[in-house]
Amino acid sequence: MQSIGTLWVVATPIGNLDDLSPRAQKILAEVDLIAAEDTRHSHALLARYNIATRSIALHEHNEREQCEKLVADLLAGKNIALISDAGTPLISDPGFRLVRSARAAGITVRPVPGACAAIAALSVAGLPSDRFVFEGFLPAKSSARIQRLRELGGETRTLIFYESSHRVRESLADMASVFGEQRPAVLARELTKLFETVLDATLADLMAKLDADANQQRGEFVLIIGGAEEEGVDGRLAEGRRVFAVLRTELPPSQAAKLAAAISGAPRKSLYAFQPDE
Repeated sequence: MQSIGTLWVVATPIGNLDDLSPRAQKILAEVDLIAAEDTRHSHALLARYNIATRSIALHEHNEREQCEKLVADLLAGKNIALISDAGTPLISDPGFRLVRSARAAGITVRPVPGACAAIAALSVAGLPSDRFVFEGFLPAKSSARIQRLRELGGETRTLIFYESSHRVRESLADMASVFGEQRPAVLARELTKLFETVLDATLADLMAKLDADANQQRGEFVLIIGGAEEEGVDGRLAEGRRVFAVLRTELPPSQAAKLAAAISGAPRKSLYAFQPDE
C-alpha cells in the first residue's frame, strides 16, 4: 500500500537569511516540492543554501485552485513543504486552505518552527507578553480601521499589528485617537534587516519620531500597543458598559459615554471605545 506524504509548514527568515534553521534547510532539500508564496522571492533563500527542490507558487490568488492538486500529490505519496515570503506561513500569509484541506484528507501536517515577525517584535518590546492578541493588518480604509480599533478599545491584553510603510503614520494617528495619545507602544521596523529599529514611546511620541525622520516610515512594521488598564477589576468598567449600552440606544455615543462614566465611575474613553452588541 502506498504511503501518504507529509505536508511540512516551514518557517523562513523575516530578513536575515542566516536565520533559516538547519532542520528547515534539511526539510526543504529533501521534500519533493516546495509551495512558495512567491517563487521569485524565495529563489534567493533557496539558492543561498543550494536547495534545488522544485517550487511552485501558492498565494492568495491561486490557493483554492492549487489545493486540490497539492492534496492529490500528498495522497500519492509526495512530501511537500509550504513556505511564505518571510516568517511562519499562515500568519497573515497564505496557506490556511491548504493546511485545512490536507488535514481533512487525513494527511499529516508537521511544523518546522522558526521566525515570526510578531513574536520577534514582542520579545524585544518591553510590554507585557504573558497575554497578547495578534490582529494582523488593520483595514486599509480609515473608517473601517477606526471601527476595528474601537472594538479593541477595552482590550487589556497587549495588541500586535502588522502595518505597511504607506499606512503606518495614519494607523498610529487612528490608534492615538481611539486609545489615547499616552498609550504605551512599540514600533518595530525592518526586524533582522540592515536598518532594524525598535522605538518605544507613547503613541503621540511615536508619531513625532516618524514625523521627524522620514526613514522611520520606510520598510515593514510591527506595531505593539499596551493593553487597556484593567479598570474593570472592581466592577466599575463592567457597570459602565452596561449603562452605556442602555444609554447608547437613545443618545449619541459621546453623550452616552459621558453620562455612563458619571454614573459608574468608569473611564469615559474606555466606555466610548466600547461597542455594545446590537
